[in-house]
Amino acid sequence: MLKQLSFCLVLCLSLLSGGIFAQHVAFPLPIKKSTVKALNERFNKKEETNWVTKNQAGVDLSEVAFVNWNSGGTNSFSGLAEVKLERNYTDDQTKWRNKFLGRYGINSQEGREIRKTDDQLEVTSDFGYRRDTISNWYYSAKFRFASQFTNGYKYPDNKTPISQFMAPGYVFLGVGSEYGKRIDNLSVYASPLTYKSTIVLDQTLANTGSFGVEPAVRDADGNIIKEGENFNSELGILLQSIWKARLMENINFTNSINLYTDYLNSFGNIDVDWELNFNFKVNSFVLAKLGSHLRYDNDIKITETNVDGEEMVMGARIQWKQQLGIGVIVDF
Repeated sequence: MLKQLSFCLVLCLSLLSGGIFAQHVAFPLPIKKSTVKALNERFNKKEETNWVTKNQAGVDLSEVAFVNWNSGGTNSFSGLAEVKLERNYTDDQTKWRNKFLGRYGINSQEGREIRKTDDQLEVTSDFGYRRDTISNWYYSAKFRFASQFTNGYKYPDNKTPISQFMAPGYVFLGVGSEYGKRIDNLSVYASPLTYKSTIVLDQTLANTGSFGVEPAVRDADGNIIKEGENFNSELGILLQSIWKARLMENINFTNSINLYTDYLNSFGNIDVDWELNFNFKVNSFVLAKLGSHLRYDNDIKITETNVDGEEMVMGARIQWKQQLGIGVIVDF
């Protein structure tokens, strides 16, 4: 009898404790809505940063095809790809803008080899600092590297390259002062001390003195005594202005001009690099572009073939490139 009572007592205590445990799990204490909101804000809050990142890629395509077209014509296809990456830092007194630009275009026509239409590789970095938030003047330092991806030819000759990657390559490094009340839209930069280096790593081009480097020294029979230089260094003055504006709701305008003259070599002879672009935004993905790019560099001489078939080195001339295209552009 005593054993039976003990067993019943133990069973009752077990059931009671199990019921208490189950009750505790089934009915947790309520959490205030304010606490839930605070937790959500804490875990979902984005970290504030002074860095702005921009990634953009675009493709322009055009094609013409003829079948029994009595007016005549040649089937052709053109394509232009562009990638632009930006990493920009801004606070009350400091601005640091970094950009990578890569552009490459080709054209193919029936019965003719594929030809390059555009080729640009550029990296820029601009740093500016002002003493207080009232001033619109920045102490500034600028770096720019420019070259191309593949060989360039003077068509129809597609065997002898007249340019290639790092032939030429350009490096600009300077310090100066930049003014801009709204510096991202309009700025004027002046540097009394800018170093310019022209790099020609292809020895064949360097031996001919291409892009302003010192050519090879040859004997009377044309044999090379001393190889041409691969670098040409200059120190001079750089003036730069960049203007960005929205002309209409879907039309943006960019005007960039660089003027450079060397102190020691033909001071006052100004190298010009002027680029003008209009962007017509059709919608979020489709963009039409109209651009003009004008250059003059006294170190780049033009060669021509005379009546005897000999290559003659002429003086420097104005270079001009015009572009018109429509394509797809994507931000990522």
